[in-house]
Amino acid sequence: MTILTTPADGLAAARSLRPVLEQRAADHDRAGTFPVADFADLRAAGLMGLMTPTRLDGAGAGFAQYAEVAMVLAEGNGATALVYNMHCSITGALASLPDELARVLGVPESYFAMRDRVLSAAARGGFYAVAMSERGSGSRLSGVSTTYEPRGREGYAIRGSKTFCSGAGHADGYLVAARNGEVVSYFLVPAGPGITVEDTWDSLGMRATGSQDLRLDVLAPPDSLLGGVEGLTLLLAQVMPQWLVASYAAVYVGVAQSAIDHAVRHVQERDLGRLPAVRARLGRADAQVAAARLVVLEAARRVDADPGTPETNRWIWRAKLAAGVTAMEVAASMLEAAGTSATRKGHPLERIYRDARCGSLQPATSDVCADWLGMTALGLDADGGSTVPRW
Repeated sequence: MTILTTPADGLAAARSLRPVLEQRAADHDRAGTFPVADFADLRAAGLMGLMTPTRLDGAGAGFAQYAEVAMVLAEGNGATALVYNMHCSITGALASLPDELARVLGVPESYFAMRDRVLSAAARGGFYAVAMSERGSGSRLSGVSTTYEPRGREGYAIRGSKTFCSGAGHADGYLVAARNGEVVSYFLVPAGPGITVEDTWDSLGMRATGSQDLRLDVLAPPDSLLGGVEGLTLLLAQVMPQWLVASYAAVYVGVAQSAIDHAVRHVQERDLGRLPAVRARLGRADAQVAAARLVVLEAARRVDADPGTPETNRWIWRAKLAAGVTAMEVAASMLEAAGTSATRKGHPLERIYRDARCGSLQPATSDVCADWLGMTALGLDADGGSTVPRW
């Protein structure tokens, strides 16, 4: 396995894997199967340790460097990049939370050993998945019904069901949101007995994410409580919204770019570039994706330079909205530019169209993002002033 030493190595690895991911994408989409070989390649390239600090043998990437890698991977296969995003949202959040802030939040010293153990495992190829969403409440943390009960030195008894768990059954551990009364906490639960995967995934788009249901009846170890403090979930959602909101954005910019790339190939093969309407669609798409890319990279730059500030968070919500809407609109336009033949099963644009449609639906949805930005524009409390909880 390659050990990445710099974020630039990670971007180079992503670029080398892009055509390989693209070659496999159609088969995994058709069968709705998890891309095991893709993740073997990501491990071999050292990309699972992209966010791990260099002191723990990772690449030490920041959010902006992650975003560039995710865009490239998504140009190859959006589903693979989306699952990778979930992994990086865990490792990135652990790596980027400053020790000083962690202590202000009240985390015990034992947390730092757990954090380093998880990040070191990622650098060696460990893969982590997110188990947050539930039927009926989606990704809203306030609606979580999965429960946990402290069992002293034994750990925590966690019971419940999760849905849309990308990479379910293939991960080495799961970030689980669960409640004890009114308190909602995060746990990083190792894969093993007590975790059952239910084969439920048969979706419109992102079919290769393997986002199966997960049933939990498990005794998680004492250090599985993320941060070592109960009730950090909603606070972290406001302090570090990039991992719940904008990490998706880079993926969908890559998906939108892949729609253009495949449309150009199709248009050139069919000599459709002689049509002004086709050229105009390609031109508009190029401008839209370039704009969305700049918004996402600006948000990512601000996350690295000035995390948690109101203006940074505003860019985070802009990024998710811009990426989700752009992917959906560009993929639809490229399909129309290519013509009816591109709607056949097996054509890359048909798959990309379905994958792109999911961008506006994933948390935070485009409507939620737009509402947050609208409240901010009006000078209202976008995090706490909504009548319906965002998380």
